Amino acid sequence: MKNKKLLIAAVLTLMSFGGFAQRYAFIDTDFILDQIPAYQDAKTEVDAQAEKWQKQIEARYDEIEQMYTAYKAEQVLLTPEMRKQREDEIIKKEKEAKDFQREKFGVDGELFKLRQELIKPIQDSVFDAVRKMAEQKSYAVIFDKAASSSAIIYSNPKYDQSKEILQRLGFDEPTE
Repeated sequence: MKNKKLLIAAVLTLMSFGGFAQRYAFIDTDFILDQIPAYQDAKTEVDAQAEKWQKQIEARYDEIEQMYTAYKAEQVLLTPEMRKQREDEIIKKEKEAKDFQREKFGVDGELFKLRQELIKPIQDSVFDAVRKMAEQKSYAVIFDKAASSSAIIYSNPKYDQSKEILQRLGFDEPTE
């Protein structure tokens, strides 16, 4: 038992020495992307298109609400056939609105495709610059301060490599 504890302690001690040689850095992709005019233009275009589609969806749902309100007001006056017809019209409009919403904002919707077309190439160039810097400077890990899953509680600004990434992308004087 004593030998087992000694072996475990020795293994843990040896493993910890490898950790000292590793280099770490962090970047802030929000800061980096905010400095790239092409990203700002693409983001503006994507946001404008999303807002346009959202207004179209809201207009469709407003129309459905008006149809339903009119139906409820006239329901007692309608024959069973007419009620069924109006209900079917409302259901059809709701389905069309949901289909339109899914087509625009769904997992593989037009908004996703637009982001892939306009924003992803810019993000890819940033990640490529990060990868090249990590390889050249022998960083073991580079954290993204902007990532929502990031566990960074504190970061010393002297280890922030965001400005170097901007320089590698051709943006020499980032603005704070």
